[in-house]
Amino acid sequence: MKKLARFVLVTGIYCWLATLAVRPGSAQVSQPKTHAVVLIVSDGLRWQEIFTGADPSLLGEAGGSWSDANQLKKQFWRDDAAERRKALFPFLWGTIAKQGQIFGNQSKGSVAHVTNGLAFSYPGYNEMITGHPDPKIDRNDFGPNPNVSVFEWLNHMPEFHGKVAVYGTWNVFQNIFNEKRSGLVMQTGWDPPEKGKLTPRQELMNELYRTMTPLDNEDTYNAFLQVPLLEYIRTGQPRVLFVGYGETDNWLIPGRYDLVLESAHRFDHFVQQLWEQMQSMPEYRDQTTFILTTDHGRGSGLTQWKDHGVDEKGSENVWIAVMGPDTAARGERENIAPVTQAQIAASVAAALGKDYPHQVPAAAAPLPDVR
Repeated sequence: MKKLARFVLVTGIYCWLATLAVRPGSAQVSQPKTHAVVLIVSDGLRWQEIFTGADPSLLGEAGGSWSDANQLKKQFWRDDAAERRKALFPFLWGTIAKQGQIFGNQSKGSVAHVTNGLAFSYPGYNEMITGHPDPKIDRNDFGPNPNVSVFEWLNHMPEFHGKVAVYGTWNVFQNIFNEKRSGLVMQTGWDPPEKGKLTPRQELMNELYRTMTPLDNEDTYNAFLQVPLLEYIRTGQPRVLFVGYGETDNWLIPGRYDLVLESAHRFDHFVQQLWEQMQSMPEYRDQTTFILTTDHGRGSGLTQWKDHGVDEKGSENVWIAVMGPDTAARGERENIAPVTQAQIAASVAAALGKDYPHQVPAAAAPLPDVR
């Protein structure tokens, strides 16, 4: 009887959540062309590099550049800032900024910032996926997130259930998205990605996860995440996807600006791979919205660029880019009202025609004019 009662209770709660999520006249907005939405985060990637490319003051010894300085400059330095940023992020500036919109270039009157007052990872991820800061979340080892994310909220809807996934290099995403409660498809950290009967290629991938010496025990390499991620998109065909890449932050902490640039450049390539694979599939072609951002900013200057947090001025500043079939091609936004990290959650839902702030009043409104 206890098991039956528990089953009835859980079933009732699930049905109530699903009904609440899709209640007519409340959670629906205008029908979009978007069929799938992908939120992609490059941890700690500064707005300065996004909008002006490689920092000339950090290309030498001040940036811990152990690589060949001449080769580094040849690859990433251009006299013109627009050309410099395109050399570092060719897909972002050659495709996303042309076909979509990008916020956060403070030199052009566009500010994007966090509202959590802490400017480091867990508070930032919580803000972007729930739509509001939580002052209780004040450390990265906080534990399971008590807040329901927009991803979990969407997963309660029949049309998305089982098609909402989290792929991230950082194992703390298990807590940030509250894996046990949310039931989201999840691949994080150094957990071997392949399950069941494996192909030789999948066995090799798992072996690499088990035997590679980690740079960080919590965070796998971006390239290691990319392989199973592309496979999952092909086989699992998610409707809502979070992708978290960590290397841009990992190399900033030890002050390796040369490897920050390499990781940022490869991040751009990984985003291009995701876009091209999804555009090659009829399930996603011309029906997919990408939202790109970072969880926090960093300081500036010869030493402060390595640090972030409430005591490091500038860490509150981020950037946000959006591209999809419902987003007008307005390019680099200039001289507009500030936008916030908290607006990302509602933007994920709005891309799919759902009104998240209606059900979560604490959540910020979607980004302006992206639909």
